[in-house]
Amino acid sequence: MSDETPTPYRRVLLKLSGEAFGGGKVGVAPDVVRGIAEQIAAAVREGIQVAIVVGGGNFFRGAQLQEQGMDRTRADYMGMLGTVMNCLALQDFLEDAGVDTRVQTAITMGQVAEAYIPRRAIRHLEKGRVVIFGAGAGMPFFSTDTVSAQRALEIKCDAVLMSKNGVDGVYDSDPRTNPDARKLERVTYEEAIQQDLKVVDAAAFSLCRENELPMVVFGMEGEGNVTRALLGESIGTVVHA
Repeated sequence: MSDETPTPYRRVLLKLSGEAFGGGKVGVAPDVVRGIAEQIAAAVREGIQVAIVVGGGNFFRGAQLQEQGMDRTRADYMGMLGTVMNCLALQDFLEDAGVDTRVQTAITMGQVAEAYIPRRAIRHLEKGRVVIFGAGAGMPFFSTDTVSAQRALEIKCDAVLMSKNGVDGVYDSDPRTNPDARKLERVTYEEAIQQDLKVVDAAAFSLCRENELPMVVFGMEGEGNVTRALLGESIGTVVHA
């Protein structure tokens, strides 16, 4: 870590909830996305290299569309396109905040984004640009949580930061259905998988555990939470090997 970066992280992967982008509705809420972009910009100005994966829950969720009779593969591709719309919105507001940004997608769409090339993404980060990864893994049946872990490993991040909408960390049971649920300050990947803690996909937990990549699960709600997480402040739940 350089002397210019007085934080635990040099390079991080930030997973953003697509649901948050909509402000509780279908589509993009510009004021919400602008606020998120400003928080990211504040961390970038402190020297943090930031890569981002954005969900698409404000547009489509493949599993939910499948429950309503749609073919899962086609529904997942629709969800991937939804993530790209969120990427472009975030790119616009980041650049408005003075941060150079590149969007890379796992599905080729050359008129709006670069193809996902890990070495090119690393080079962008080294130059101080934010890189936003869209279209998931480019394949159905992979969640954006799992893609976040994979991208973080491939571009050699120090940690993966999982922001969640409506929950501020990892609990021993679902706090939305159990009022006695207890928030965990720290938990191992092994414990999270064995206890079937569903705040993050088990596949993402497994990838991080196998490669000893630390994870922080935190809530997007709260003034400055995204900046705090990026700067390595104590927030949410630390999940470790």
